[in-house]
Amino acid sequence: MSPEQARPAPEAGGRTPQSRAGSVRPGAGIALGCLATGALICFSMPPWGFWPLAVLGVAALDRLLAGQSTARRLRRGGLVSAAWLLGSTIWMWDFSPGGYLVANLIFSAFYSAGCALTPPDRGRRPALVGWLVLIGYLRWRFPFGGVPLATLAHSQADAPLAASARLGGPLTVVALVAVAGVSLSLLAERRWRGALAGASLIALALALATDAPRGRDVGSLKVAVVQGGGPQRTRASGTDFRVVMQRHLDATTTIAEPVDLIVWPENVVNVDGRFVGSSQLRQLADVAGDHQAWFVAGVVEDGEPGEFFNFAVAFSPAGELVDRYDKVRRVPFGEYVPLRSLFDPVAGDILPSKDAVAGTGPAVLDTGVGRLGVLISWEVFFEDRARDAIGNGGTVLLNPTNGSSYWLTIVQTQQIASSRLRAIETGRWVVQAAPTGFSAFVSPDGEVLARTGVSEQAVLIADIATREGRTWALHAGPWPLLALAALAVGAAGAAARRERLPAPEMLGTGELRVVAGGTRSGPGPGSHPGHSGAGR
Repeated sequence: MSPEQARPAPEAGGRTPQSRAGSVRPGAGIALGCLATGALICFSMPPWGFWPLAVLGVAALDRLLAGQSTARRLRRGGLVSAAWLLGSTIWMWDFSPGGYLVANLIFSAFYSAGCALTPPDRGRRPALVGWLVLIGYLRWRFPFGGVPLATLAHSQADAPLAASARLGGPLTVVALVAVAGVSLSLLAERRWRGALAGASLIALALALATDAPRGRDVGSLKVAVVQGGGPQRTRASGTDFRVVMQRHLDATTTIAEPVDLIVWPENVVNVDGRFVGSSQLRQLADVAGDHQAWFVAGVVEDGEPGEFFNFAVAFSPAGELVDRYDKVRRVPFGEYVPLRSLFDPVAGDILPSKDAVAGTGPAVLDTGVGRLGVLISWEVFFEDRARDAIGNGGTVLLNPTNGSSYWLTIVQTQQIASSRLRAIETGRWVVQAAPTGFSAFVSPDGEVLARTGVSEQAVLIADIATREGRTWALHAGPWPLLALAALAVGAAGAAARRERLPAPEMLGTGELRVVAGGTRSGPGPGSHPGHSGAGR
């Protein structure tokens, strides 16, 4: 009986008995597998933080791409990344459902394209690692300056791999998560050599991270972080900023012991008009004078029509305004609207009516207790802003922020994760101050030593070290990792192209036969000297 005779006859509509009996079609099963893979990566992120799931997710993604056509790799990569990103950025829905969907469509397209360009067989694993690194960097830069949220690096902020950030920044963490994932996939196939090579690479990176330069203590500061408290999920419109500032003034009065530095959050001081000459400036000067401490506070003031400024100011213990840092990296569609003329007609009142003016100065404040690096809110997600602060002499990193408008605690927990990564890669203490949470102290090793709850009024006080010196991440930036990732992608692509080339047929004697045009340079299989091979 031929194979065709053995196959069940199709029923009406082209279905066979087997396809009718199955409860889930193969395509649906694959789609569910893609969504489950994306969910693994999603739940490795803060606030859930089950970090091993990121490695499992990359391993599952590798299996989904194995041996598949370009179109299937494209679709599967898109489903995986959509499940990953839609879940871990769900807070965006509360601001703009349309923006949430468009942003995730763009970033899912990045990963989808990377999976499509990953070879299905030979070279697949190096290429997958390389693409995850390259796309990670692309997400942190494009479009509109990048949206570096819910990244593979964030998933590892509380994991052993986080220490590798001092080697080459967060991209090192991304690379090692990817290597761990493909190594696990190799292990499942019992390809021991490949799995051992991946494990050895991870062990080497962690050993280097242990011995790599991480800076040195040069002094100490007693710092008070003030969190005024209040309801979460509030908006600027409808908020009485006099009440917000008063909460912080009230909390500050509870500081009973001498401190060197007091830190307030981002934009808890809002001024109609200009800050210089305002009553708010005089109130802040009084805080510094009353406590005989250096004082850093976040301020928003009006600019030209349709503009505003978001900055941090430093006051001396004598109540003098001594320095100012204006925020450089603004939140797209939160602090400014890219392509406003295009979006305004369709978005209406959802978009902010004013645009923040981007600063241009170095990310530092000069004070009598040292030069302080400053990353205002969103800037802590960008490793280049931390490099700017330390490169300009920052001895600690301050992160005055405002997460009070966000739904849930996804952004706040991912911001803590970013502060941990910034601490490790710079070898500096990070001091995070938020009006409604989370405020925290993070050590240079990425350990969270104190953290407030959401909405509570609290003051955290800690002795921290001012530090000097540079990690390898500060020296090199992301460029070595990007070069290695591009090399891995290029080498894997070249290997895949060689594999697709038609291989010349080999004779049993080692001679080559030229099959084009039907001519041969030697006897073929099954023939013998004097046999023409006719009828083949």
